[in-house]
Amino acid sequence: MCGILGIANRNEEVFAEIYDGLLMLQHRGQDASGIVTYTGDVFRERKKNGLVKDVFQANDAETLRGNVGMGHVRYPTAGSLSASEAQPFFVNAPYGIYLVHNGNITNTEEQRQKVTAKYSRHLRTTSDSEILLNVLADKVSDAIKVNGTSDPIRNIFAGVKMTMERVQGAYSVICLIAGIGMLAFRDPNGIRPLSVAKRDAEGGGHDYAFASEDVAFAINSFDKIRDLNPGEAILIDLEGNMHEFQAVEGKLTPCIFEYVYLARPDSMLDGISVYKTQMRMGTTLAKQIKDAGLEIDRIIPVPDSARPVALEVAKSTGIPYREGLVKNRYVGRTFIMPGQQERKKSVRRKLNAIPLEFKDMNVMLIDDSIVRGNTIKKIVQMCREAGAKKVYIASASPPVKYPNVYGIDMPTKHELIANGLTVEEIRQELGADALFYQKLEDLIWAAHEGNPDINEFDCSCFDGNYVTGSVSDDYLDALESSNRVSEKIKDMPAQGASWNAA
Repeated sequence: MCGILGIANRNEEVFAEIYDGLLMLQHRGQDASGIVTYTGDVFRERKKNGLVKDVFQANDAETLRGNVGMGHVRYPTAGSLSASEAQPFFVNAPYGIYLVHNGNITNTEEQRQKVTAKYSRHLRTTSDSEILLNVLADKVSDAIKVNGTSDPIRNIFAGVKMTMERVQGAYSVICLIAGIGMLAFRDPNGIRPLSVAKRDAEGGGHDYAFASEDVAFAINSFDKIRDLNPGEAILIDLEGNMHEFQAVEGKLTPCIFEYVYLARPDSMLDGISVYKTQMRMGTTLAKQIKDAGLEIDRIIPVPDSARPVALEVAKSTGIPYREGLVKNRYVGRTFIMPGQQERKKSVRRKLNAIPLEFKDMNVMLIDDSIVRGNTIKKIVQMCREAGAKKVYIASASPPVKYPNVYGIDMPTKHELIANGLTVEEIRQELGADALFYQKLEDLIWAAHEGNPDINEFDCSCFDGNYVTGSVSDDYLDALESSNRVSEKIKDMPAQGASWNAA
């Protein structure tokens, strides 16, 4: 997950625009925020745990000066929850490089050993992003030794190429490089999203921006050019020129969970509308519901992300759509809150039922996905307390059965309610009267319809097929026993069906 944003202006100060852009990406991470700016001579940085609005204040505009800069909103999937792991990260050689990263590296330990032993670099954190930065720095240094110093852009692109050949996993990256400019690159499978945009600069030329989602562009009047290709790097030099480089040949296999939950509905990812994809998900889900022949009085979405799906289910079935659950907008999304206990406590603070829409009704709840099962289980209880006769559930995505290792907070099987349980057993655990899951082939169809040129998606959390081909059983076992995972699940009950559902 995480959100990354970079802006390279010809003339204008960049801090306020990065701040506004990060607000548009806040849904991708609520744990920490960071911004670094560059004057052409000096880097200026601020980062800490918290939301963008809490980390940065108006007077930061006086400190974070410069017309080039980048920002990051973090939620942790690797490393610890410490504020020291907020991004961006920095290395002082070669050149001086800052980096922000969205994704997850899967050969982390191998690369950590090479960075610390072979290249004698000191790592300050356990973050895979810091390892990625140091690998890039090593490879750019190697390119300088071979090519000399007369063509820095050639050396940087050569370093990116060698980094892609060495690092495995998912990574969309933006870097600030002293004396050179802003670099962005995307892994050879294009698992995590990254786009580039431009606008006319005052006085001539163009300003450029990179972002995880194109919703961060419009607020600053940038026009999207395109999505970065898998295995591609783009560099905007300090004179405002764009340099493009296909570092390695890639195959676009974007993460399908972006369209289910992670991305905003007003985003376009790799030519696919998130909103239209969710509507198509509603069409296919409605067919299952109609075929079941249940007596249903209301279609009620679990706000906010399930609304497009629920609206289309209601339209296709002819069952009335109602807003029966009211969301407290001052409570964060439970799925990405750092600790299990915080998720549990926040559910009741987050939603409240409208009794008039539930009393003596058979209701169909539409949720975008069911990951751990905590939230939807509590919602079923709320619906019954509000007077519902029967409570049915339909998930817009298939059962989440496998760890996601590419940057989504699903690191262990133990946290996934669908792992090891049948649909009927899950229904019983959730306390629902019926349970429907989207079929995987229908989900793939819904996304593929948006861009027929994409022939494959990363569906690993649903089917266990890791598209990089490099995820070993040893790696998955290490995730199961990692310290951070232990912190997250230490308050869960003893192993068994209830533990899987906790």
